[in-house]
Amino acid sequence: MKLINYIKNSYKELVQKVTWPSMKSLQSSTIVVMIASIIIALVIMLMDFAFENLMKAVYSFLS
Repeated sequence: MKLINYIKNSYKELVQKVTWPSMKSLQSSTIVVMIASIIIALVIMLMDFAFENLMKAVYSFLS
C-alpha cells in the first residue's frame, strides 16, 4: 500500500508541481552545454599535447 501511495504522489508531483522548461530554454541550455564540453575537451587536448612534448623532451635529454 505504501508503494502505491508513493507512486501516486510521485506522479502527482511530476504532473502538477514540477515546472518544466520550455523547448526554447531547453535548446539554449543544450547549446551552452555542448559549447562548454567542446571547449573543455580542447583545453584537455592541448594540455595532453603539451605534456606529451614535455615528456618527450625530458626522455630525450635523459637518453
